[in-house]
Amino acid sequence: MATQTLVMPGEVLSEEVLPIPSNPSVALKLGPGLRHVPPSTVTITIAGSLCVDRKKNALWVENNSGRYIPQPNDVIIATVHHSSTDWYHCSITPHTAFAQLPQLAFEGATKKTRPQLVAGSLIYARVLSASKHLDPEIVCYNPSTGKSEGMGELKGGMVFDVSLGMARRLLLNKQKEEGGLVVLDELAGEMAFEIAVGRNGKVWVKAGGVKETLLVGRSLQETDRDALRIDEQKKLVKKLLRQT
Repeated sequence: MATQTLVMPGEVLSEEVLPIPSNPSVALKLGPGLRHVPPSTVTITIAGSLCVDRKKNALWVENNSGRYIPQPNDVIIATVHHSSTDWYHCSITPHTAFAQLPQLAFEGATKKTRPQLVAGSLIYARVLSASKHLDPEIVCYNPSTGKSEGMGELKGGMVFDVSLGMARRLLLNKQKEEGGLVVLDELAGEMAFEIAVGRNGKVWVKAGGVKETLLVGRSLQETDRDALRIDEQKKLVKKLLRQT
């Protein structure tokens, strides 16, 4: 589980803070809010909580109130704004430049089989590259495997906004143990639904009907807003199910 320490922009991380991996061959992974200054200096770029996951040999800065800054390998939910000859130009947040999605950046896509997206289409994608000097580039497949792995156009459903911290917790493999979340497990025991979580604070939900979809979205947003504990999340789900 990750430990957290309050940090400010401009600070330089001391060697004592850096995690010691159980496997020396595992490279140190720097996430949002950190910058590597060669040869071995790591500086803070945003205010927030420094999270250290020694098991994964990873560091990042969590800042719920800040704007999302695209980072390579992040999964995000984006909206197609417009298209050009070879690209879809997609909105990730209102505050970032359009992300560029190649029209063939889908599993097995050719000029004849590529998805025909229009303005307003929702997509689940991965950030391929990002820097402050270039617009982000995104793709709808895993570059390591070439497979979509659930990425592509999101049809139907609704999108709900959550904090960046909540989005990160929802993307953890062990939500209960590492993120203190049981809300999705509690809901899954009572109803069927699909969900896609973007690191940019967007959650797409599709359930059996509008009421069910709204119930899932409301459960996530109230858990996030009120910082509910595990027992409180269970009570919330039971209450909302009774009201539906």
